[in-house]
Amino acid sequence: MSALPQHLKRVSVLGAGESGISAALLLATEGCKVTVHDTAPAQRLAERSLKLSAAGIVLQAEEEALQVPDATEFAVLSPGIELGTPLVTAFQSASVPLVGELELAFNRCKCPVVAVTGTNGKTTTTQLIEAMFNGANVPTQACGNIGPAFSAKVGQSEELSVMTVEVSSFQLETIASFHPRVAIWLNFAPDHLDRYPSMSEYYAAKLRIFERQTHDDWAVVNARDELPKLNARTLRFNAQAPGADFSLINGMICFLGEPVLRMADTQLYGLHNAENLMAALATGFAWGLDWSAMRPALCAYRALPHRCEVVGSSFGVEYVNDSKATNLDAVEKALASETRKVVLIAGGKDKGFEFDSLTELVAQRCRSTVLIGEMAGRISENWSGALPCQRAGSLGEAVALARAAAQPGDVVLFSPGTSSFDMFQNYADRGNQFRALVKQLSP
Repeated sequence: MSALPQHLKRVSVLGAGESGISAALLLATEGCKVTVHDTAPAQRLAERSLKLSAAGIVLQAEEEALQVPDATEFAVLSPGIELGTPLVTAFQSASVPLVGELELAFNRCKCPVVAVTGTNGKTTTTQLIEAMFNGANVPTQACGNIGPAFSAKVGQSEELSVMTVEVSSFQLETIASFHPRVAIWLNFAPDHLDRYPSMSEYYAAKLRIFERQTHDDWAVVNARDELPKLNARTLRFNAQAPGADFSLINGMICFLGEPVLRMADTQLYGLHNAENLMAALATGFAWGLDWSAMRPALCAYRALPHRCEVVGSSFGVEYVNDSKATNLDAVEKALASETRKVVLIAGGKDKGFEFDSLTELVAQRCRSTVLIGEMAGRISENWSGALPCQRAGSLGEAVALARAAAQPGDVVLFSPGTSSFDMFQNYADRGNQFRALVKQLSP
């Protein structure tokens, strides 16, 4: 086996998560000499190291990750790696240019891009758009923050009409030329204050999705959010009040007052999902599709697990898994969609925000609450004056307490309102454990 030619570009990838590995493999197929850097323990990265090694890629872990290889031409930054960390600083100090993974993939994309951002609903809307486009014979692939990474799928772009990319604020921090043909802004609410110093920095990062758009492009935006003047042609939606281009009237999604899609004909419910459907319909309209071409796939779509997912019932009480609710806005939407009395299980990792903004809604909709995780004490301080609050040391204990508090006709809603990493691997692990505990209950 011959050695690699010496003229190949030398590139470092910072972060060995899904985006970083995808970027590294993409660069390796282009003939680059790639090193992946991650300060996590080597033992934890062993399986990833083997995968990369099979492609001729070296993985440097722990303290070794801070060593910048000689002649490195640029470094690709994974979205999970924050600017200002020792790993990033090491490369900046060596004057190595940084490129975000989103930017790397976009510069290799051979077709237009539809990009979806927002605090909540990104994944559902991204999948709705993917299903709608493919159902209307507009070949597309969903990727990005939804997984798989944009870098993993950009090689297919030459065969597609459009790439449908879910983008997070983390990914948008490092863009330079990223330019979506249609940019979707679903909503904006407090989140990620463990990464951003304030809401204004979080807002500014998300707003970059519109940065490169022109009047030839489209922006699909939530009419309730205050946005600066945009260069793109704009379509607005709002399921909570009339006046936007897309609105909800008597259970019917309407465009400029004309019925387009009946919510009852879909597999989704709640105002938040009405807005996700509006965003998908607006995207199809911007692309020039007929309503009749969009409807079948949108009506057939079913919500992903961990998003207001009914996982069982016991003694007349329904149990709903909303583990994907990792911020307050998601909890608010889940509660607002319920007409029954709720026993709410909430809490988790401390992400730097308070739950007091939900106190009035929780008092109106909930019979009682059960609180878990790092945030349990602080949430209890916010809510205990308004309704009964109990604290649980485990999810199993929380389900037992919620079952005891619920009455026939109630719903036990597991909508944590923050991330899972204090007690679980991720939100999916958290939701799967909740589902398993509910399955153990007597029917």
